[in-house]
Formats: sequence, structure tokens, C-alpha cells
Amino acid sequence: MDLPDTAGDPTGDPVVTEGCSAGPDPLLFLQALQTLWSTRELRQLREEARRGFAALADPRTVLLDVLESSRGWQQKGPSLEAWLTWELAHWLSAQPLPGLAQGSSGLKQLQARAVRVLTESPPGLVEPLVSIFQLQDADRGPLLTHVHRLHQEGKFKEAALLGLKLRLQPLLDVEKMSSPLLLQDRMALAQRYVAGFPDLQRRLLALLDSWCQPGFDIRVVARQFPQVTPLRLERLSPGVLSRQVLSLLERQGLDPALCPHAVAQQRLAALRHLCREHFVEGSWSRENWTEHVQALVGQDEQLQDELRWWLASPDNQAVAAQCALDLSLPETQLPASVATELRRLKLQGRAAEVRSESRRDGYYQLPIASGDIHFLASWEDLARHEEELLQPGQVLAVDLEWRPSFGTGGRPQASILQLAVKGRVFLLDLPVFSRPVGGQVSQAFSRLVSQMLSDPSITKLGYGMSGDLRSLGASCPALAHVEKQLRGSLDLLQMRVADKPALGRGEARGPRGLSLLVQQVLGKPLDKAQQLSNWDRRPLSEGQLVYTAADAYCLLEVYQALCREPARFCLSEDLARSLRPVNSERPEAWELPGLQEASASPWPGWPSELSPPSRPGRGSGARGLSQAVWREPVAEKQDTAPEVPVRAFRAVCDSMLHGLARSLRCLGADVLTLGAGEDHRRAAEVARQEGRIILTSGLPYHKLRAQVGAGRCMSVDCSLKARQQAKAVLKHFNVRVTPADIFSRCQEPHLTSAPLCPQACNCDQYLKVSKEMMKQLVWLGSQREVPSSTGDEASPSADLQEAGSAPEEAPESCTHDLPCRWLEAADLQSHAPAVLGNGTRLQLAGVPEGVLQRPGPRPFYCCTGCGKVFWEGSHLGRITAHFREVLEGASRPCRPPPCPVSGTL
Repeated sequence: MDLPDTAGDPTGDPVVTEGCSAGPDPLLFLQALQTLWSTRELRQLREEARRGFAALADPRTVLLDVLESSRGWQQKGPSLEAWLTWELAHWLSAQPLPGLAQGSSGLKQLQARAVRVLTESPPGLVEPLVSIFQLQDADRGPLLTHVHRLHQEGKFKEAALLGLKLRLQPLLDVEKMSSPLLLQDRMALAQRYVAGFPDLQRRLLALLDSWCQPGFDIRVVARQFPQVTPLRLERLSPGVLSRQVLSLLERQGLDPALCPHAVAQQRLAALRHLCREHFVEGSWSRENWTEHVQALVGQDEQLQDELRWWLASPDNQAVAAQCALDLSLPETQLPASVATELRRLKLQGRAAEVRSESRRDGYYQLPIASGDIHFLASWEDLARHEEELLQPGQVLAVDLEWRPSFGTGGRPQASILQLAVKGRVFLLDLPVFSRPVGGQVSQAFSRLVSQMLSDPSITKLGYGMSGDLRSLGASCPALAHVEKQLRGSLDLLQMRVADKPALGRGEARGPRGLSLLVQQVLGKPLDKAQQLSNWDRRPLSEGQLVYTAADAYCLLEVYQALCREPARFCLSEDLARSLRPVNSERPEAWELPGLQEASASPWPGWPSELSPPSRPGRGSGARGLSQAVWREPVAEKQDTAPEVPVRAFRAVCDSMLHGLARSLRCLGADVLTLGAGEDHRRAAEVARQEGRIILTSGLPYHKLRAQVGAGRCMSVDCSLKARQQAKAVLKHFNVRVTPADIFSRCQEPHLTSAPLCPQACNCDQYLKVSKEMMKQLVWLGSQREVPSSTGDEASPSADLQEAGSAPEEAPESCTHDLPCRWLEAADLQSHAPAVLGNGTRLQLAGVPEGVLQRPGPRPFYCCTGCGKVFWEGSHLGRITAHFREVLEGASRPCRPPPCPVSGTL
């Protein structure tokens, strides 16, 4: 860093500083900082800087003098100037300087100089410069010019971030700023850009909605921004975009009428789903399907055309004719074959066959009379049964029903709250009890529900109870926090059964979820034909009343069966204790082996149902139902999954788990990730083809698990940090990690046109490069002078740091090394010395000269997959500390393996 000759404006004009007094010599202050920077004394450097800030007349002026007289901060890597800028910003946030009033000439001069520096600064210095010099209030002209210049140069992310930090959004064209961000899959940044500006939010939604209209070609937009290389344009298909638009509408509380094309796309997708379920899967009752389709299609010509296309299928003539009859479709709009079948049905004067008694006998039957099902639609009705519902010491089953929306916008409101006690079921009409919000009925209902759920003497049974309570809170604002009040509950979802494998087209689905649990315990599954019916309809049909009562009452019977014969299900007599996971940071579901045969194992020698060895007592999935269905958490050793080396562990993560993927890859695991908006079914396909485990979060878990089989899919808790998620995955699959595995895979971002983008190089093949050969390669690549091998003084760039950070202590000499061979001349192409024989170009530009000057024969490493260059750094100590409990008990190596040039792992 070249120190300034004076502490003033480089033009020679004096700087006006109001209210400032003389301070110590800025030149001596900067020389002291330079000395401490070169000796790598971070603590003393910070103390000296803060003493100087407090003593200087105006440290902001001195900082500008430093930045204007030196250009070291514009280069890649750490610099004293960048570090000083960030340190001053932190110091001023704690103790602002007095003296310069808003709009004063002195502040305006400082801001003008700061804006000139800002136009030349890297993105990492924008935030501290804006904070120090209050650039949000500076002259807008130069700032807008700089934003436009960045945009013209194709630096769209930098332009948007600068406009965001300077609050320039109302002065910029939101469509022009947002379009390239969306093409680059930066939806989150586009949302941040318009946050706090309702008009801009509506304009962004209008832009997205215009891309959802039928026949729109996103390539037309892409051609307007030739600097943009879209990751994959299919991510911007109308179907994908429409889901994002409706999600934004819901979060911002805006009217769906603002986005007619997105709503139309989702309605079309909902109709296709309904037709596929009815015609292909056969999983809907005629009554429910007809009601949903009639409400969805209405007079929409596009949806009517789509429905006619499904009815024209040659495989569905009989079913199509029955649907046309139920929907009252005119014969003139139907294919000839379907119209002929429709006339036959009309002549017969009957509809399709009613379900036979023999079929009904194959399902769980409600053991109470219809007179014991009470539909409560007023406070007077509920008050008559209040004492019965609040009876201390009883067991109470809780369930919830709502009308499905099929993704057509808006969160569905809960319609029916089911409360079942021995011998009786109460169905509460939630729209009556929850509205008007704040009314007397709503408040009385909320008090009763809160009292019931918070009473620990009442055992509350549920299946996925936390989700039901969240939906209840969303529908009844007075119960928004009822989940936190819950006491004395037992969620039978903790006995989750193994889902069945994916079925082919046309195959009937078997029982799953609660229905399968009821079958395993009580012998017959639940009849779910009414599950997706219209629960907002009043009065409810007889079939709906019976279904919703059975859906809650079966929980009581399952609980009674488990309590009556706990030994049969390998449970202790304390049922609640048997269902409580042990040694777990968060509750997880106990796996019940399915009724199907075990599926193939992801690795040879592994059992198909993997049991976490850290939780003794979870039975292996290879057992049949006649053996241990549930396993009490006992201390003795159970069948557990064999230990797997981390480098043999192969997984695919969904798009919400990029942090987990990076953490596992950092430890040596082979991990791929889905891209944003990519269909989750792709993960199942890759898992089957490549023998990978699926790591997912949220709703896709059950669908994916059904496609790959038990033991090959894990649901990850998104509320945990990535490191905690990684620890849970390693523990669950009994993966062995050693210190030598850390950083054994390359983390370099590596975009590809393949359908599944790993988002990282993921290669585990390295070549070791001697320091002398690396010097020669760097010199050949840049024609810069080869530094002396005897130099003792390292530059501030010697160790990897982000811009503006301080240098760290040099690593001690140790013995750890990566198991790879040395790079030889034969490994390089003769006509291109910086290119490996396989065509990979070494990334030599990121090797700082100071690293080449460091003493000792420390080698470099290069990735054979992407050419990334690595050297010793300080990351190993941090990673080892983060994952100490999952590493082996061997002595900790003192020398870290190579650390990426980019500094991010």
C-alpha cells in the first residue's frame, strides 16, 4: 500500500470538516497499521486502528485519502485498505461521529469523493462505503449513472445489489433490472430488490405473469440480454413460474386477479391432475371428482378443451361417457365413440355401479351408530357437549379436514374439526366458530380448544398433529399459537409405516399413511374415497360424515389395541415412552416395516431398511409384520446398518438442501443436488440409476420414498443448520468419517448443461504439485517474474481470506497429506503447459504471489476435474471442530489438507 503524502484531497483543495479539531499525524497512524498488517498481528491491528479512529479529527477523510492514493484494494485478495474500510464501518456503527450535519457542504464533499471511489470498488466494499458516507442521501445522478453502467456491462447482480443498498429502486426500471436476474435464476434477489415498494412488487408480479401466458417464448426475453447465459430455460416454463407467482401473491397478501395467466396455468395443472387421478389411477369417487371438475372448469374454454381431450382417449370410453353424463356435457362436444356410449347409458337409465357391500366389508368400519356422530354448527350445540369434551383423564382423538385447492392459489381454510371420545364423535363446523374474528363465539371457541389441548390429564391423539394444529391456527387467528400450548399429546405419525414402491400406470394404489397403520393394527385399511371431497359443502353428505368420523375414531381404536397388547407390537406398557425417539435433537418418526418385500439396497451388503445405530431399539426393516413391527428403545444391540466409509456414501439432495450438500461434500461424500424448480422425481430417477440415497425436506419425502423403497430416502429437518443436518445424516446411515476425508472432494462451482447439475465439481482425484513446478506453471501462464524461493517475507495475500479480512496465523508444520501422486511433466500437454492431458485447464490466475513466497516445501494440489488449485490453509481446524463428534477418536492431525483458493467451503 502506498501511503498518501497528505491527509487531504489529492487534488490539493482543502477539505472542509465542520466541528473537527486537529488530531494525530494520519501518516504515522497508517504506517503503524502497515507494520502490524505485515506481521499478521490481528488483535493488535484492530486495537491500533480503533485508537486511531478515536484520535483522528475525521477518520473518514483519512480513509478516502488512503483509498484514492492506493489501488491495492481493487485487486483480488485481502488488503489493508479493504480491511480498514470494514473496520471503520463497524466502529462508526457503535459510536457515530459528531460534526457533519445532513446536507452540509463538508458531508457533500466527502460523499462526492466516496462516490468516485465506489465506482471503482469491488462489490465487497459497497456496503461499508454506503454506511460510512451515508450514500443513500448522496447526489443520485452519479450513483444512477454507475448502476446503468454496471447493467450495460452485464453485471446485473452487482447493479441490482447497488441499487438495493442505495435505495434507488423507484428511480430504476424494475422490469429492466429484474428480467436478467430471473433469467439467471436469481428470484430471491429480485424479490429483495422490490421488497418494501408495493408498486414495484405488483410490477414484478405482472412481469412474471406475462411470462406465464400460453405460447410465450422466454427465449425472446433472453435475446434482449446477450450477456446472460440462462442456467436452464425450462426453469422459467409457465408451469414452474405460475407456482412461484402464486406463492408470492400469498406471501404479499395480494389479489390473485393481478396474475390471471398464472392462475390459469395452475387451474390447468389442477385439471390435469384430477383427470390423471380419475382416468389413470382410479383413485377418486365419481361424486367427488365431478364436483371438483365442475367447480374448476366452469365456462373456461381452455379448460373445457383440456377436459374434452381427456374424454377422447380411446382407453377411457366407458369412464368418459359416465363422466360426460355426470357433468351434463352435450353430445355434440364429445367424440363419436364417447357419444355413442353416453346414449347407451341414458337408455339404461342408470349410472355406473354402486360400490358393492363386499367391497365395503374390506375396509375399516366405524363401530358406532350414525346417531353418535354429532355435527355441531352453533355455540349452543357445542356448549351442550363442553363438559364431555373437557372430561379429565380421558383419551381424545383430534383431526382436521379442509377442501383441497390443488395449487390454484391461496392457503385452504380448515373446514371440519373432528374430536372423538369413546363412543362418540363431534364434528365442529369451523367456519361458524372462527368467524367473525374477535367475535364472542370465536373467542369462546378458542378458549375451549386451548383449555382442552393444554390440559395434560387429557391424552390427545393425532396423526400429523403439528400440521393439523398449524392449519387450525391459520384458519382461526386466535389459535395461531395453540401448538405451543399442547400438553399430553401422542402423535401416531411417529409410528410411520414404510410406503409402498411406486406403481405403474393404471395400477391401483394400496393403503398408505394412516390407512396402512390402521390395516397393520386393526386388520383393515381406511376407505379414503372421501378424503379429497368438498369439505366446504353444507350439509355434508352421508359418506362425508361417516368418513370424517372414522378418520378420527380409528385413532382411538389403534391406541386401545396398542395399549391392550403392547407385547404383540414389541412396545413397553408405557406407550408414550415407546414412541419417543431417544438421543435425538429433534423428534423423528419410528419406522414400521412395510408389508411389501424389501427393496434393493443402495449399497451391496446393506439391509434394505437402514436402522440408525445411534438409536438402539429401532428394528431392522427386514422383519415381517409377524415379527417386531415396533421396537421399544432398549439398550441391547439390534440389527444395525454396517459402517460405510464416507467416500462410498452417495446421495442426491433436493434444491432446498444445498448447504447440507456442501457440508457432506466437504467431509468427502459424493453428493449431487437438484436445481431450483427441478422436478423431485428426477431425484428418484438418479437414485435408482446410480444407487444414491435421497435427502429431501418437506412434502416430497413420502412420494420419493415410495419410488425408491425403504431405507433409501431420508427426510431432513430444514430448521436445522447445515452442519447439524450433516451430523444427523451421518448418524442415521452410520457413515464413518476420518480426518483424512475432509476436503477430499472439490467444492468448485461447476455448471453443466446436464439435467441434474451437481452445482460443484465433486471430483475426488487430485495431483500433488511441487512448489517449484507451480512457480514455473504460474510464470508460463502469466509471464510474471518467478519469485525467489528464498524469500522470507510473505505478502498480505499469503493466506486465503475474503476481501477485507485480516491475515491469519500461518499453519504449523505437520504430517497430514492427501493420498495422491505427484504431477509430472508427462501429465501436461506439450503445446499448453497449463492444461492436463485430459483437457482440464489449471486455474492458475487465483494463486497469489505471496503463497509462492512462503518458506518450506509445502506442495500445492490441483483437481483433475476442474483444474482448481489448492494449498494449505486454516479451514481444517474449523471443520474438525464443527464435526468433532463424528470423526474417529484418532489423534487430530495438525497439518490441514489443501484449502480452496476461493476461500469458501
